[in-house]
Amino acid sequence: MFKNMMVYRLVSAWSTTQAQLEDALDSARFVECGASQEKSVGWTEPRGQAHGPLVEIVGGQWLLKLMIEVKTVPGSVVKRKVQEQLQHIEATTGRKPGKKEAREIRDDAKLALLPMAFTKQSSVLVWIDPKAGRLVLDAGSQSKADEVMTALIKAVDGLAVQLVNTQLSPAMAMAHWLGTQEAPTDFSVDRECELKAADESKAVVRYTRHALDTDEVAQHIALGKMPTRLAMTWNERVSFVLTEALQIKKIAFLDTVFEEAAKAAGDGKDDNFDADVAIATGELVQLIPDLLEALGGEVALGENPASSPVNTNTDARG
Repeated sequence: MFKNMMVYRLVSAWSTTQAQLEDALDSARFVECGASQEKSVGWTEPRGQAHGPLVEIVGGQWLLKLMIEVKTVPGSVVKRKVQEQLQHIEATTGRKPGKKEAREIRDDAKLALLPMAFTKQSSVLVWIDPKAGRLVLDAGSQSKADEVMTALIKAVDGLAVQLVNTQLSPAMAMAHWLGTQEAPTDFSVDRECELKAADESKAVVRYTRHALDTDEVAQHIALGKMPTRLAMTWNERVSFVLTEALQIKKIAFLDTVFEEAAKAAGDGKDDNFDADVAIATGELVQLIPDLLEALGGEVALGENPASSPVNTNTDARG
């Protein structure tokens, strides 16, 4: 259910009701791109059932989903069409179109090609945990996260969130774990890592399926290379990759989690959505605070980190 996590702190207590949020999202429900429309963004059913609710609540956890559809016209095709038009104008009028006219011709060519363009859809799951005061996005990049937050803040009047920040920067913490060959409590270091030099060389060393508790890795750390990505496992239950920007990627729930869930399964009449949500959020709601604690603890709203050369703190306010 979650492949990535970007974790935000709700600036104030969550007070929106399910009905209020449903109404707000319904006014921006996803509609596929029109013939000449290049992009469409809107809310869709988390459960995947057409005309279903846009807000799902399972065990106190709120789930939303933003759908993004984009039409892409290959640049080479547009360029060819523009060149044909420019050559036609020059051949028939004897004049060479200026930059402004060429730009207008390019825009017209792209618009004409849009109805024939293939569409690409992507979606981002939004998880709101009112009790913990957190909002989590299953987004793989900051730009995608910003797009989701823009849509959510537009829908929820007065919503204010802040990316979580920690007393220790992830880069410094990961460097300590690798340099000392000692993982934090409840975590283990796996076999994937990226190290980058801080000097002008920007040298990068990547390890994949490689032991990291070696003198070679420790030497790279000692020479000033800082970790930008590190694969880890929490409590032998969830594996993931931590980045220097405090993004959590490649989340995978290990077999133990599903074996326990199978033993506790009900009559199987549900479409598995509720079970998947319960499993994922049940694990991640414990992993997140443990990870923040391993990074020195979360910085309180309005507080500056004690020692954090990499600052991931940004605001998104309505």
